[in-house]
Amino acid sequence: MTTTEATAHSAPTKKMKTYKEDQGRLARMAAFWSILLMWLFGCHFLHGQLLAFDSLARPLGDMRIPIVSIDLSVAFLVSATLFAGGALWIIRWQQQPKVADLLIETEAELRKVTWPTNEEVVNASLVVVICVVLLGGFLAGTDYVLARIMKFIVLGEG
Repeated sequence: MTTTEATAHSAPTKKMKTYKEDQGRLARMAAFWSILLMWLFGCHFLHGQLLAFDSLARPLGDMRIPIVSIDLSVAFLVSATLFAGGALWIIRWQQQPKVADLLIETEAELRKVTWPTNEEVVNASLVVVICVVLLGGFLAGTDYVLARIMKFIVLGEG
């Protein structure tokens, strides 16, 4: 087998894409912080649930974290470790080519959007509010009239 045939039969190698630092920076940053904040909320909730167990809530050696005044307990260590591991996973997940490409393309598409001016937003909002008020009034009036008709038909009251 020649070297040309050997390379033709060898497994294809994946090329890792390299991205410029500014490519999709805003979309990647927004995705990172929103996912991280949700993860923080989950870890905070877990910490509260773990504090219900006395063995996990007891401070280790009566130690306290000074600035935030949190007891250094097994519950805190578990939730802090999960948070740190989740943060590292989020960073690695965002660096996968499919995810990075999606976020870069999302930001590129959002840059193409023509955003309305403040005056257009105010005018459109006023139209919506007026339509909702008018429709609500119509439905309330229709409900009142139909209720009176049904009261007359069913109960015979006028």
